[in-house]
Amino acid sequence: MDSDTTHRVIDPERDPAALKALTHPLRLRLLGLLRLHGPATASELAARTAESSASTSYHLRVLAKYAFVAEAEHRDGRERRWKAVHSVTSADNAAMLATPAGRAMLVLGRRRQIEHLQQTIEQHEADIDTGRLGEEWHDPSGIDDLMPRLTPESLRELRDAITAKLTELTARDEHDPRARSVVLLTAGLPLAAGAPGAPGAPGAPAAEAARETGITR
Repeated sequence: MDSDTTHRVIDPERDPAALKALTHPLRLRLLGLLRLHGPATASELAARTAESSASTSYHLRVLAKYAFVAEAEHRDGRERRWKAVHSVTSADNAAMLATPAGRAMLVLGRRRQIEHLQQTIEQHEADIDTGRLGEEWHDPSGIDDLMPRLTPESLRELRDAITAKLTELTARDEHDPRARSVVLLTAGLPLAAGAPGAPGAPGAPAAEAARETGITR
């Protein structure tokens, strides 16, 4: 898969320095904030992350060095504004797992995604409680924790189908005033037979509880 104006694909072997630049929790968070909220200054990002502006400024310059962020249009001449260059960054999992830096990046990125999910749940619940989200959003919202048995080929087909459908629906709703930002995290993480956490194995209470209760939302 090739990079385009919205999607950057990193090759761990050809661009290890860029990969290493992302292997830092604050840089990942800064990049995520710019993608979510749009251009911002180092001071604005410092306020959002409880970091110093010197720290956010330094890490933004590192991200800029490897073309993850770039200078945005300035509101005035006093402080730089930064923007994300791409809306998505990805890499081939097999290539990532082949190097220590790639493996570290995968682990860090997935942990950050789980943190993002927790923050999203809290914001979603607050938006419902305060009425910022209308009742029309109650039914289609939710989290699924299903555990189907699939082959590697079927799992790849499923993920490709989700991506294709999401692209179609995003294009369809682009100019609809009713559309809202939706946090959509998908996971396809196989578990080895008999491994801790796998269905039927010791240490799998959460998975079994989900299957028994049928609660997916």
